[in-house]
Amino acid sequence: MPSLIQAIKLAAVLAAAALLGNWFLAELKKARRRGLPWYSAYLSPPGLLIMAALLVPLVYWLARL
Repeated sequence: MPSLIQAIKLAAVLAAAALLGNWFLAELKKARRRGLPWYSAYLSPPGLLIMAALLVPLVYWLARL
């Protein structure tokens, strides 16, 4: 039973990552079509979520040193 719960948690995280990635790619394609600067996709909501997901653990790790 614990392995089933762990598999469900893993599937949920992978599904969320896939949805966020697709959302970011859609924003990137939209920015390219409009001729916006390369960094405009990173300032969109999915880009900010991705950057937060990368930076929060790094800041936490640096604060514990």
